[in-house]
Amino acid sequence: MKTKSNLLVLISIFAVGGLQAQTAPATPAAATPAAAAPAASAPVATPAAAALPPLKVAITTNDMMSFSVTKIEAHPGQTITVTLKNNGTLPKTVMGHNWILLKAGANMTAYAATAASAKAENFQPKALADQVLAAIPMLGAKESGEVTFTCPTEPGNYTYLCSCYGHSMAGMKGVLIVK
Repeated sequence: MKTKSNLLVLISIFAVGGLQAQTAPATPAAATPAAAAPAASAPVATPAAAALPPLKVAITTNDMMSFSVTKIEAHPGQTITVTLKNNGTLPKTVMGHNWILLKAGANMTAYAATAASAKAENFQPKALADQVLAAIPMLGAKESGEVTFTCPTEPGNYTYLCSCYGHSMAGMKGVLIVK
């Protein structure tokens, strides 16, 4: 009988401890949006941007013409590193992928249409280079590339796409939201 009582006490202690452990993460998670809110509404200033931690984004792609990440959120002036990994198996000459971040207001459809016929320029037309904020060049199967850049200081939506072979027209695109 004494053993059963001790066992019940231990089970009760673990059960209460388990409940505390489950509710403890809720407090920091609830505090996270409140902590992030002032940074999002704070005026844009270089010292504040320098205080933000760098953002690292890992995007994978494959032969199905899609990015694993289609939305990135960042703060004005924040340093961002994007890594692109092509997990596909088809040759680069038929299924290469790149990552192109366009300036706000750039016409993604017009850029993609021009890029589709710019194979000699690795699908990054030099005539439209002024519309590009950051880029990872064309990658073949099992290749990776990376780019680090400073997030635009102007809040808004910035489109990114794969400009190879018209892939963006098949849905290979996303958006960087600066807020």
